[in-house]
Amino acid sequence: MNNIDFTVAIPTYNGEMRLPVVIERLINQIGVENLNWEIIVVDNNSVDNTAKLIDEYQNNWTHSFPLKYIFEAEQGAAFARTRAIVEARGQVVGFLDDDNLPAPNWIIEAHKFFAEHPKLGACASQIHGAFEVEPPAKLKPILFYLAITERGDKPQIYEPHKKGFPPSAGLVVRRNVWKEHVPTRLFLVGRIGSSMLGSEDAESLLYIHRAGWEIWYNPAMIVDHIIPSWRLEKDYLISLMRGVGLARYHLRMLLLKNWQRPFAFFIYIFTDICKIILHYIRHQKVLKSDDVAAYEMTRLVATFLSCFYLSKLKISRLLTLH
Repeated sequence: MNNIDFTVAIPTYNGEMRLPVVIERLINQIGVENLNWEIIVVDNNSVDNTAKLIDEYQNNWTHSFPLKYIFEAEQGAAFARTRAIVEARGQVVGFLDDDNLPAPNWIIEAHKFFAEHPKLGACASQIHGAFEVEPPAKLKPILFYLAITERGDKPQIYEPHKKGFPPSAGLVVRRNVWKEHVPTRLFLVGRIGSSMLGSEDAESLLYIHRAGWEIWYNPAMIVDHIIPSWRLEKDYLISLMRGVGLARYHLRMLLLKNWQRPFAFFIYIFTDICKIILHYIRHQKVLKSDDVAAYEMTRLVATFLSCFYLSKLKISRLLTLH
């Protein structure tokens, strides 16, 4: 069996209508003639015709790189990505969501960047928003929450305490690093149903970072993220910001050593309350009319409540297991 240089993994849920465009972009990648690579579609319990779609592709597949279909019944993006890592044969695995359109040179640019950086554990793409409708200018300060990553035209290393972590869209990882350091079951599993509790991508990257591997942003790896109009609606953005905030406590604790956590708990409670009060003082007159101010308040309040919410969730999961 030939060694595989690169695996493209596409976790999808009901992606029947979105996947063809992504696959077409991958078929037309340039500069990959000398690479051994593969595509894996991980169907995360879809109820549409995703399986039938990929079967039709496979029956008519004439390309030198394989297209594989994997079914993952356990719902949640974290489970789909874990399954992709298990099934992948590539030394490097690039994740694309079913609404991510890679540039023609995305694979080769990712492959080159990993070859040039031996300490690289994970690398983020430059992600542009391909909006179905033009977003209002007032939303610009929070658009990065929609998995848009535009950090300039020079590569840069992520420093979690300053810049956080990139989203999983267009994320490329060293497979053996993920397998060795990222738990097979994360605490944050991804948005499921009406729950917007995400940040499972940040949790994965935190384990890679803690193990001493570097995480970079590479602007040469370009992805367009298709964003439908409903993701700009108020109800969605409120839910999104609430989910971001509620995941915060778990991520904060992972960044700390065990002995630091009891002290940090009280410090975070105090600082979160202060941030809420300051935000209210600055925006109290416009909280009902300024959507962005309201979204930020939602995130701040959810961040304060995060430790209590996640503790309750953890107890609930333990009781379910027993």
